[in-house]
Amino acid sequence: MNYQAQTIRIISLVWVFALLSGCSWMTGSFESPDVKLMKVDVVKARLLEQQFTLHFRIDNPNDFSLPVRGLAYKVKLNDVDLAEGESSLWFTVPANGRQNFEVPVNTNLWRHMKYIVKLLETPDKPIKYRLEGEVKTGLLFGRTVHIARNGEIIPGDFIPE
Repeated sequence: MNYQAQTIRIISLVWVFALLSGCSWMTGSFESPDVKLMKVDVVKARLLEQQFTLHFRIDNPNDFSLPVRGLAYKVKLNDVDLAEGESSLWFTVPANGRQNFEVPVNTNLWRHMKYIVKLLETPDKPIKYRLEGEVKTGLLFGRTVHIARNGEIIPGDFIPE
């Protein structure tokens, strides 16, 4: 009985050390991927519903492939929440490679109509936008990569003459 208990202890210690070394390997040389918003496509723009597609590119600077298991995002115009949501798209970014992916966004601008009309009264004046989000990476012990992008759009560039 004593021999069996000692064997179980040794096997348990080996498992603990193996798991700890695996965790230290995962944290040792990880560099956060670079996530960029490449473009925004308008899919449908109606009075009560608007659909967009956000095109992202993720660059993996690591020497190992990077599983991506989702994206949570929030889009603001001049500090007004325009859209927020979550994508559960799974894909793998190759080692030292890049991957493009798309996220569909649905909005309802009706509640912000007065504000948007006011912004469009001066079509040459830039409107600030902000994209915030988190990309979930990894499988079992994943990491979260934060995204924060700011910029400006000029409404007059999108209004046909």
